[in-house]
Amino acid sequence: MRTCAYTRGGALADLLQRRIAVIDGAMGTMIQRWKLGEADFRGHRFADHPKDLKGNNDLLVLTRPDVIRAIHEQYLAAGADLIETNTFGATAVAQEDYGLAHLAGEMNEAAARLARAAADAHATPEQPRFVAGALGPTPRTASISPDVNDPGARNTSFDELRAAYREQAEGLLRGGCDVFLVETIFDTLNAKAAIFALDELMEETGERLPVIVSGTVTDASGRILSGQTVAAFWHSVRHARPLAVGLNCALGATVMRPYIEELHKVAGDTYISCYPNAGLPNPMSETGFDETPAVTGALMEEFAGAGFLNIVGGCCGTTPDHIAEIARRVRGYRPRTRQDPLFTPLLAA
Repeated sequence: MRTCAYTRGGALADLLQRRIAVIDGAMGTMIQRWKLGEADFRGHRFADHPKDLKGNNDLLVLTRPDVIRAIHEQYLAAGADLIETNTFGATAVAQEDYGLAHLAGEMNEAAARLARAAADAHATPEQPRFVAGALGPTPRTASISPDVNDPGARNTSFDELRAAYREQAEGLLRGGCDVFLVETIFDTLNAKAAIFALDELMEETGERLPVIVSGTVTDASGRILSGQTVAAFWHSVRHARPLAVGLNCALGATVMRPYIEELHKVAGDTYISCYPNAGLPNPMSETGFDETPAVTGALMEEFAGAGFLNIVGGCCGTTPDHIAEIARRVRGYRPRTRQDPLFTPLLAA
């Protein structure tokens, strides 16, 4: 039976027409605050696993779901409209490093169910909450050689990435996410594999969820790691008709501003998302990054005042305090207006 996309993503599209939506902040930063040890990552189930598992944050949805649920709850209490599943590295490609590739599907479904339960517990008629199924980059790239002496070398393929993302998306869909978020894109070919997998899955299941695509500008050149400018990146993924396109991670808001402005100008027919790091890394800071909630909040308010934003939040180094301040600061601003509702026919399918 075909499920109308409106029942899963239409409410989010309605929200974006009315006000700026707030997405949550860093998951890894918050996990670090728990000071978990190897035993926490292993739990009883993986007590005898032959590889070290500390640092495999995605595994915590199986071994310490209480930690992940608590972090979701904190972001929702701070005012987040969208929370991301704890699945940034939950692909078979990424989990292969830990010898857990066979559990990728289970991880994604469990992560989505955790986020779904937390979102539903906080949802009200006045403020519905949404779950973004996060599909992060993999440690392997389809466009860039891992060997400086062999530019043609590759350690993955488009088909391998497509299959991994397909498995991830199936788990997220089973777990009840509302929107797919292809994020922290440093290689557009990897992103295309994810988009292909999502389209393939939704075509087969008949369930059309909105898709958000978020790239990462890696330095002051204004390009993602695989070499594209922000405008070129948008034109490479525009065929996916995303609900929103944006930038996250890598740079703090100050450095990111010209690239968000560029995206605002070229991507007139979709919404814009922005969730930067809390400034630059600073090992002396409690969160490992420079910006306090007040600084990040003020910067995001300036973006909102300039008319750049539809979705705003934080990436590395941001906390519930950052999200609460961002939510407070952008509350009085109108969302950016699209020029042409390119994806409307998709939502009505």
